[in-house]
Amino acid sequence: MKNDTIFITVTSIKTANTNRKAITRIPDTKMSRGITKILLEEGLSKSVTGHVENGKPFLDVRLKYFGKAKEPCIAAIKYISKPGLRIYSDCNRIPKVLGGIGITILSTSHGLITDREARRKKIGGEILRHIW
Repeated sequence: MKNDTIFITVTSIKTANTNRKAITRIPDTKMSRGITKILLEEGLSKSVTGHVENGKPFLDVRLKYFGKAKEPCIAAIKYISKPGLRIYSDCNRIPKVLGGIGITILSTSHGLITDREARRKKIGGEILRHIW
């Protein structure tokens, strides 16, 4: 059975977010770097730092919270494409999450991008996750 790096990355972030952890550690892959870069650009995480431990590369993702109650910036992450069922869309049919408040992460020929960027560039791809 293969490991789904996208699932591992997003689940780790989702679990740390639910448990109000400040930092989560994920394996460093091209896909995880792309996802964490999007979260950083969209303001859903504070920082991402890479390091090597015992010869294996890791990313430390510092999560972002609101106020004294530490309300998470990421309310929910919904899985769309799975290894057994891939969902593709052209640029005109990319769904808007919560009327444009949330983001959709797509895997395209231009790399991992958000739904807004895909519409602007007029490219489609595989819909990976909805985040709000």
